[in-house]
Amino acid sequence: MLETERLTIRFGGHVAVDAVSCRFVPGTLTAIVGPNGAGKTTYFNLVSGQLKATSGRVLLDGVDITAEPASARTHRGLGRAFQLTQLFPQLSVLENVRLAVQSRRREGLRLWSVWLDQRATLERARELVEQVALGDRADALAASLPHGDQRKLEVAMLMALEPSVYMFDEPTAGMSVDDVPVVLDLIRALKARGDKTILLVEHKMDVVRELADRIVVLHNGQCVADGRPADVIASAVVQQAYLGGAAPEATPSPRYEEPPVRTIPAVRERRPHDHG
Repeated sequence: MLETERLTIRFGGHVAVDAVSCRFVPGTLTAIVGPNGAGKTTYFNLVSGQLKATSGRVLLDGVDITAEPASARTHRGLGRAFQLTQLFPQLSVLENVRLAVQSRRREGLRLWSVWLDQRATLERARELVEQVALGDRADALAASLPHGDQRKLEVAMLMALEPSVYMFDEPTAGMSVDDVPVVLDLIRALKARGDKTILLVEHKMDVVRELADRIVVLHNGQCVADGRPADVIASAVVQQAYLGGAAPEATPSPRYEEPPVRTIPAVRERRPHDHG
């Protein structure tokens, strides 16, 4: 289980993420939505370790990982797919995925088993390349792929790490209409397993409606709504944030309270509390 407790980051006088407290449980796909500049990707960067929090905590399975670097969080099972593709451009599609599989298995120089290890790693890499519909491009350099195929390769590399938490930052951004279903089907399959925690930043509300069990809305760095998709989409704060009118009232998240595990709460509209 992944949790953030009053997670905050400031850049000078600007508070980009403001006291966001959320719990994400296995078997649930949570969509994190909000207008441009709401703090969605910054929140992801804090959770995955690309940015250091000004205050607050990140916990994974009850362990405080706030001070750990991104690499340590990855080894703990926190998997992040980036909004901007992160690949080894001069390696082939298959080699990119093989390295990710090898990283997950932490293969060493055990001479008696190195051949078997490498064969199993290569077979797993080929399997993942086929799953993302890149089998016919397995030997192509990552740099030569069109953007949509690069995004699919990135998803394959993330799956190779076998994380317990999947974080997708606009996974279909820049993809052609033909490519989008491949990635969405992979996310659906991960969700269907029922043992993975999935976080999804996505601007396409039709995708959010179809995939999400829960929606968290960020606005001006604050969590302004959190609940079932139908309730959240119909709420006043979301209508204001997306459709214009007065902005949702900018109030920090309330004191973190532990919600029941596997319970998706109804939409909560934030109320001000005393800064003291």
